Amino acid sequence: MQGEVLMKALKRIKYSEDVDILTIQLSDKKIDDSYDTEYGIVSVAEDGEPILLEIFNAGKFLKDLNKAIPKKIQRELWSTPVSVAHRIK
Repeated sequence: MQGEVLMKALKRIKYSEDVDILTIQLSDKKIDDSYDTEYGIVSVAEDGEPILLEIFNAGKFLKDLNKAIPKKIQRELWSTPVSVAHRIK
């Protein structure tokens, strides 16, 4: 079951190496509007729910994010076989 959840999550996450953009699709709802942010673009549904995240300079973003996560949590995340998708609720 965990493998199935991970596979579904991976289909919704795409990385374009040539332009260094990470795209994460959070929902299948129709996009109503999009907003520029410090890191990229957030597209939302009519009710304001985030639908799509486009993260520019993804390599730098992920390095910065990694620095912001306490070392204890990093060790826990990367030392267990449970997928990160399973932990996010």
